[in-house]
Amino acid sequence: MPDQYAVIGNPVAHSKSPQIHAEFARQTAQDLIYVRLLAPTDGFVAVVEAFRLRGGLGANVTLPFKGEAFGYATRLSERARAAQAVNTLKFEGDTIFGDNTDGAGLVNDLRRNLGRMIAGQRVLLLGAGGAARGVIKPLLEQQPASLVLANRTPDKAERLAQGYSGGVEACGYAALAGRQFDLVINATSASLTGALPPLPPGVFATSALAYDMMYGVGETPFLAFARANGATMLADGLGMLLEQAAESCVVVRGRRPATPPLLGGRR
Repeated sequence: MPDQYAVIGNPVAHSKSPQIHAEFARQTAQDLIYVRLLAPTDGFVAVVEAFRLRGGLGANVTLPFKGEAFGYATRLSERARAAQAVNTLKFEGDTIFGDNTDGAGLVNDLRRNLGRMIAGQRVLLLGAGGAARGVIKPLLEQQPASLVLANRTPDKAERLAQGYSGGVEACGYAALAGRQFDLVINATSASLTGALPPLPPGVFATSALAYDMMYGVGETPFLAFARANGATMLADGLGMLLEQAAESCVVVRGRRPATPPLLGGRR
């Protein structure tokens, strides 16, 4: 029997995970079945537990269940603890191991695919929700010159920053006026609705990279704004999607596939 894996979310029909993991399995010569599982918003644990008891070996978790997956796991990685969220589950007997590969996916995309070192860079991270929380620790581990967390509600950003021993500065968008950054990462949900975080126009330094975690929707308002305001390099989140999936393969199946063959459609 092929090994069984799944992605669990709501909605989940749009997920590219089955195609991505099918290609990864082909690369690494592994025999597996990978399916989408739609869980009711109040039924994540029942769906994932039923899948585990049917012989599932692991699962990727997408919105809105990463927080519930954190509580469901019986053992957690350090990066999952830092993110307070789980996007990768590995089932080993009665042990449910939870990990978070989002931050590693972002860092690997920046470094491997985009050739962008983070060390010594001035980094601006937009948003203070789960997407931002999942990448702060991996970004700090790359030793940027500074990491600023900006959010519409400064208090929320400040509460998040307090968990990192002074390594993160928090502020509202208005406080960014007059400052410049080498790497600006949009971790807000604004691009989902065609909106733009209220950035002042001067935040992009010479040779700045603007990175939107959203992917597959063309040039987002954030990337269009960045282009018009001096950013010389633009990237969407396709590479992060692929790299976090590749990292989850390492966690669950012990092999790292190559992502470049799947990167042809990114912005």
